[in-house]
Amino acid sequence: MAIATHHPFRSREAKQEYLHFYDRLAEQWPVESETRVVGTASGQTFIRVQGPVDGAPLVLLPGDTETSLSWLPVIEGLSQDFRTYAIDHVYDNGRSVYAREMSRPKDFVDWLGDVFDEMGLSRVNLAGYSYGGWQAALYALAHPNCVDRLVLLAPAATVLSPGPMLLARAVLYHFLPIQFVARNYFRWYGPDAVKGERTRLRIDEMVEEDLLARRCFKRRKFIPPTRLTDANWRELAVPTLFLIGENDRTYSARRAVCRLRRVAPKVEGRIVAETDHYIRLVSSDWVVRQTLRFLREPGSVAAGAAEADGTL
Repeated sequence: MAIATHHPFRSREAKQEYLHFYDRLAEQWPVESETRVVGTASGQTFIRVQGPVDGAPLVLLPGDTETSLSWLPVIEGLSQDFRTYAIDHVYDNGRSVYAREMSRPKDFVDWLGDVFDEMGLSRVNLAGYSYGGWQAALYALAHPNCVDRLVLLAPAATVLSPGPMLLARAVLYHFLPIQFVARNYFRWYGPDAVKGERTRLRIDEMVEEDLLARRCFKRRKFIPPTRLTDANWRELAVPTLFLIGENDRTYSARRAVCRLRRVAPKVEGRIVAETDHYIRLVSSDWVVRQTLRFLREPGSVAAGAAEADGTL
């Protein structure tokens, strides 16, 4: 059976509506870039590439329901010295087009391996935010020889299981995707983001984007992120940086860093003050500074270290 030309959208009109919004948002991209589409067994993957041609590769994975454009607040800083590859996940929103359904975590790992092969990237630095952080951790566990450094930005689950309040609100929004519920959910998840006018406007834009995507895309199976076991963390051979906001509602930032200190002392864990789950938006300069420091000085380990600049 042939796949419709508007796949993975519900209709041609839905495709046009979503991509019009997407392309308008892409006009805010602050650095010169090129776009590529690579074929994999899972489908066509859309990638934004920027930074010096001879820079070390840094691959960026977005969160759930996000796209490559979600890296907009930090992409300029990260691309100063690194060749950055911001990806539209093949089984999520954006310009990528899946060819088959994904049903298990290993499917994400296999897809990433295909992307790297097609791009000619034998070793990469890998950074993932939220849901993408979980995927990045899975890939680093499966293919440690292919990853130089791993950066986990507020990864979904991975370190600790999500709290019951988050799960309850997420379920409500899943079954009642209307503007009032969506805005309450996003603003509850970002108590620090809504304090500033610029960041609050971006949260409202994210609400609009997410509701539009829910209307325009076909429904996809969601694969819940998992909590890595103690054995997983002990087996993780890739130098890793874990960054999280002190007010992240996914799970307790302090408990997460304490667990890593106990089971994975080689993982560097840092908490930034007055920041929620939208860490790239609320503390973008801090995220860039910590990420570049870690990638440039891979031997530094200071799990749970206190700093005067607001890190707990």
